Amino acid sequence: MSGAVVISQLGGPEVLEWVEKDPGEVGPDEVRVRHTAVGLNFIDVYHRTGLYPQELPFTPGVEGAGIVEAVGSEVDDLEVGARVAYTSNGPIGSYCEVRVIPRWRLVELPDEISEETAASMMVKGCTVEYLVRRTYAVQSGDNVLLTAAAGGVGLIACQWLRALGANVIGTVGTPEKGELAKANGCDHVILYDEEDVAERVAEITDG
Repeated sequence: MSGAVVISQLGGPEVLEWVEKDPGEVGPDEVRVRHTAVGLNFIDVYHRTGLYPQELPFTPGVEGAGIVEAVGSEVDDLEVGARVAYTSNGPIGSYCEVRVIPRWRLVELPDEISEETAASMMVKGCTVEYLVRRTYAVQSGDNVLLTAAAGGVGLIACQWLRALGANVIGTVGTPEKGELAKANGCDHVILYDEEDVAERVAEITDG
């Protein structure tokens, strides 16, 4: 048995319960991971409140990192003791000490990335990768407009887009957030409560 957060009814933070829970047996293509860090995301709140419905009871959490404790009989590319991380839209369930999860969801971590860093950026990092490399492969010189440029996704996107050579335009709510976005690679900051976003974008991009 190991500890896990379980939600049996929808509501505020008070519905989060810490319980003893059996993580289950490891299947042939699965891995048992002991979490050393889990990520917290807005989507966890949506699950808890029922905005994004889940079958009750459930354990929330969509990303985590930790150490491999056991591997299934068909897993030949991960060893016990390996450091891994993952993001999981379904089934969710990273708010726990130990989890059994399909091998294909896991990435092995290089030495230079800590488990804490990995657990905090898998969802956001994968979102940015999808946007700037798959939805549209951003090229050097492209103009890219980011909303919420100082948020978790926005800051990673600013850095990635700068590395790709894009001209990064970001909208933010406060001057402080604007400075944060600039420090992470945003070329042009627009304060959306004080400026006309469309006019500023047209000005920056010459129409």
